[in-house]
Amino acid sequence: MKKLKLSLVALLGAMAFVSCGGDGDSEDVLGTGNNGDNNGGNTAIPTIRITEGGSTDDIFVAEANGEAGTTTQARVIFTTVDKKQRRLYVTRSEFGGTPEPLVIPELGNKGTKKDGSIDLDGDTKKVLDFTFDLPVPNDKDGEIVYNFWSTTGKGDFRDASKRLLLGVGSVTVKVGTGENPNATVRSFSDIKLFAPDSEGKFDTFFSLLNGEPHKINEGPEFRATWDFGYYFGASGVSRGHNASLVSVKDFDGTFGFPVEGLMPNESEEDFENETLNQMYFSASDKTEADFNGIVISSELDDIIKSTSTNIINLSVGDVIEFVDNYGDKGLILVKEIKPGFNNDDFIVIDVKVQPAAPMEGKSMM
Repeated sequence: MKKLKLSLVALLGAMAFVSCGGDGDSEDVLGTGNNGDNNGGNTAIPTIRITEGGSTDDIFVAEANGEAGTTTQARVIFTTVDKKQRRLYVTRSEFGGTPEPLVIPELGNKGTKKDGSIDLDGDTKKVLDFTFDLPVPNDKDGEIVYNFWSTTGKGDFRDASKRLLLGVGSVTVKVGTGENPNATVRSFSDIKLFAPDSEGKFDTFFSLLNGEPHKINEGPEFRATWDFGYYFGASGVSRGHNASLVSVKDFDGTFGFPVEGLMPNESEEDFENETLNQMYFSASDKTEADFNGIVISSELDDIIKSTSTNIINLSVGDVIEFVDNYGDKGLILVKEIKPGFNNDDFIVIDVKVQPAAPMEGKSMM
């Protein structure tokens, strides 16, 4: 069997919640416990401790040994002093791929917010104490990286600094040689975006987080995850723009008509600090064949960030270069356009984008 070395900070993704505490007795059992045969006879459970404001005994990275095809255990303790933890964010990156939000079914009495973060309530707002199992894969060489952090409100899976309270912790699971293959681009095909309506009832916006189109009226939990939207210029500011893409942050101003639900209002959580994503676009000299031939992430390294947050008068076959809000580079291929500003008019696109780099385990305060 392949031997593994696990840097255990955020093994919270495809794992079972074994226990949750917070009654002040964690000091007595820190670094102890028995994992039985699943941990190769190692009786110490690797433990992470992160404290609000920092502490001399904080541990952002712990290590454990395990064998491929088995499981190991780890423990995470988050403790606050003055503030309250309201959400826990967890991501997983496989073999050089982009960090993906994790859905954790074994949450006990913990629910999830609409954006996929874990809703913290009761005692867990002050102390989180989890011991959990980690399945160790054995079917591929490379690294699997996990991250977790807690926030004071609505955060961002792609930007842990947003309302960060505790973290970020990360785990690197080295499988076999521990060497990742060349990173490949993320690809999304046949994305259909419709001309916007004033009530936000149509799929007008696209998110690189999950590769799906979204309606504005899905609400504020999703709005901050969108990257760009579609419109067809009809009058006012957008007259003569025809088929166009624009970053979410600049959508209302560029389109020229306010769309209900796009901008935060006073009834929403932490509305005064809400931020929307901004992307930068430019026309590319690449052809459709060039677009289809791109597989490796490094093939997009030569894209240069422009100063334009929208691109107008698009035609079928156009290739568009972009740099997103997080610095990742990509291409958009226009495949079909049904021209017009009615609600059954649309654009169809393919998208290729570089995978985001996994975060590193460290304090970002």
